[in-house]
Amino acid sequence: MRSFLKSFKNAVRGIKFLFKTQQNARIELIIAGIVIAASLIFRISSFEWLAVFLCIALVLSLEGINTAIEIFADKLHPGFDKEIGNVKDVAAGAVLMGAVVAAVVGFIIFAPRLWAVFIQ
Repeated sequence: MRSFLKSFKNAVRGIKFLFKTQQNARIELIIAGIVIAASLIFRISSFEWLAVFLCIALVLSLEGINTAIEIFADKLHPGFDKEIGNVKDVAAGAVLMGAVVAAVVGFIIFAPRLWAVFIQ
């Protein structure tokens, strides 16, 4: 049980570090809050809630992995290195792909509702 609690504490410390040090993570968290508020306002279905939470988890998790890769790469090779740069670019690209997918899911869920509000 101690090992589990220690692992949990370390994970929470990592999450705090992510949001304290990474501006993009904070922006993504604010967007997640806005999406959750919109989900409550529009009373989305259970399936749509599932999609929203999975997208939020996807983007924030990818941001955490990207941050970990960048920290590790910078520690491993503090100077400029083309291959390290490629690794960091691929990790950042993964976050971008997740964010694009989340935006598409958000559009599918919220566009018809927003259309109904502003057109009618």
